[in-house]
Amino acid sequence: MINTLEKSARTVDAAIDEALKELGLSRDDVSVEILEMGKSGFLGFGAVPARVRVSYETPDPEPVKPAPKKAAASAPARAEKPAPARAEKPAPARAEKPVRTEKPAPAKADKPAAQPEEKPAAVPAAADGENPDYTAIRSFLTGLLERMGVSADIEIGPRDNGGINVNLTGASMGAIIGRRGETLDAIQHLTNYVVNKDSEKHLHISVDAEAYRSKREESLTRLAEKMAEKAIKYKRSMALEPMNSYERHVIHTALQNYEGVTTSSTGVEPNRRVVVAYVKPDKAEKPDNKPRSREWA
Repeated sequence: MINTLEKSARTVDAAIDEALKELGLSRDDVSVEILEMGKSGFLGFGAVPARVRVSYETPDPEPVKPAPKKAAASAPARAEKPAPARAEKPAPARAEKPVRTEKPAPAKADKPAAQPEEKPAAVPAAADGENPDYTAIRSFLTGLLERMGVSADIEIGPRDNGGINVNLTGASMGAIIGRRGETLDAIQHLTNYVVNKDSEKHLHISVDAEAYRSKREESLTRLAEKMAEKAIKYKRSMALEPMNSYERHVIHTALQNYEGVTTSSTGVEPNRRVVVAYVKPDKAEKPDNKPRSREWA
């Protein structure tokens, strides 16, 4: 059973957030149709609030079963009055002799044990004849991971487009990846900045952890196809959750040749999101084979 809820607010994002709070659902559990984008007006005059319609599915109500007839209540048993307890006379208390308290002897202060000096973790030596760029990347990442308290193996290799691939493997990769890869993106940004700071050539360095990026791309592709199916089924626009430029590029690429829908980005960073819009068959445009790589750059 499909239910809908309309909400209006100053912006589209605020209206969606209010609807999700009221329903107690997450962004992936609902479909969003943008009814009115909203206008800010001039000096407060002529402002139009944004309106959205949120669709969500609920299970069909089950038929009410007739309640079984209650059995006749048995006659209540007679409550017997408890016999009054006899009060016992308290025995006379004996006077106790005062106990002498002895002052404890002052404890001797133990000398603190000498703590062993912590030795800094050794930086793995570069292989003989290793590329100087690889050595710089390995040295920076080793120091960074040491300060983060994470131990990881660093694998470095070339990319097909001339850049460098770095893959981190270890036991504590959750701290390296972070929420939706935010920490991993920050590590990649810092690595590119440090290595290219004093270099005449610019290298694009991609930092990954346990193949997280390829798994994330597969997840985003499945999400894009799911939202496209919903847009065609309900014949309305579907707004996805806010994403960074790289993840928006993955969504656009996955649906660039998907018949019946078109994609666009709306909002301002960091709340910029992809909107999957339904296109009528008679007005559908031919798919553009050119990749949309300029939008996320």
